[in-house]
Amino acid sequence: MSDLLKAFDAPENPNIPVLHPGDSVSVHVKIKEGTRERIQEFKGVVLYIHNKGNNSSFTVRRIASNGIGVERTFMLRSPRIDKVVVERSGQVRRARLYFLRERSGKSARLKQKFN
Repeated sequence: MSDLLKAFDAPENPNIPVLHPGDSVSVHVKIKEGTRERIQEFKGVVLYIHNKGNNSSFTVRRIASNGIGVERTFMLRSPRIDKVVVERSGQVRRARLYFLRERSGKSARLKQKFN
């Protein structure tokens, strides 16, 4: 049965590196507007990652204008993602960074992890 399910899995997107919560990333997404297609960049911090095989996803949070937080969830195997660039890795001690939702300004910063 598992061989049958694996036959329907979407292929992994080779343009997505290994991500961790706390990473500051820049996600380049293909946006379709009518007949035209363009690439839009979404920069933010990875809040959490869901590893569920074909349904794997990651959520990125950024602060938009007027201090409003915007979260967006991307599918890891989506062909709509052009590329993901990890700009810096944050040092975190948990897998779900929900506490960043209540924070703003300097308290929302994460220490940088040096490998």
